[in-house]
Amino acid sequence: MSATPKAISEMFRDRFGDRVAVGETFSGIVTLEVDTDAWLEVCRALRDEEDFSYEQLTDLCGLDYLSYGQSEWDTTDASTDGFGRAVEGMGPGRFDWAGRPEARNVKQRFGVVVHLLSFRHNRRLRIRCHAPDEGMPIVPSLVEIWSSANWYEREAFDLFGIIFEGHPDLRRIMTDYGFTGHPFRKDFPLIGNVEVRYDSQKKRVVYEPVQIEPRVGVPRVLRDDSRYKTDEVDQAADARAEQIAAEDTAANGRKS
Repeated sequence: MSATPKAISEMFRDRFGDRVAVGETFSGIVTLEVDTDAWLEVCRALRDEEDFSYEQLTDLCGLDYLSYGQSEWDTTDASTDGFGRAVEGMGPGRFDWAGRPEARNVKQRFGVVVHLLSFRHNRRLRIRCHAPDEGMPIVPSLVEIWSSANWYEREAFDLFGIIFEGHPDLRRIMTDYGFTGHPFRKDFPLIGNVEVRYDSQKKRVVYEPVQIEPRVGVPRVLRDDSRYKTDEVDQAADARAEQIAAEDTAANGRKS
């Protein structure tokens, strides 16, 4: 990699101006925030222009910022035995479908993140855009620029419900035909909406409303503190006492 992330960031600012916002850099990979109106223009320039030459799209996925920055777990006030880390309230996936929450604290709930690779310059880039409308999240399709986006966009559509405008064959790719909802959305119930079983009388698979109740699994947290060290000392003492008792028994047996 011939240029530093700072120099690359300046190159993006000089070329695209206010059409992009340069975000944080992780592991040497720069993040570009791109508006949906400039999504196709910027991406085409990133592929075709010599200074960028991002020939390959290596990954694309959806994002759901519902409850972003919120936590439903006790951490600082957790009990010492680990069983007190219970869930507070009804977080994402733990509520009735009719009473699902809205994304009140985020400006744009749904987004798309793309990872690009330039073989010519040995660089990686992360670009991200947000769908303007939460009720009908729409983002322009990148299939005409990078053909590898085809199945990635279908996956994001299936799991997040993001519509990629201009996609040649936008249909579900992971879930079953007639599946209800989008399972990677944070307001999708953890128990699902329907359950599947084989009906021996009808001689076919049937779909029925899910019968199980939502429940929260609370993990046991093991901490390395003085309690466990005390146990180790006690166990070592017990083992030593057993060894001494065994030696005494053996010695008495030899004397007799």
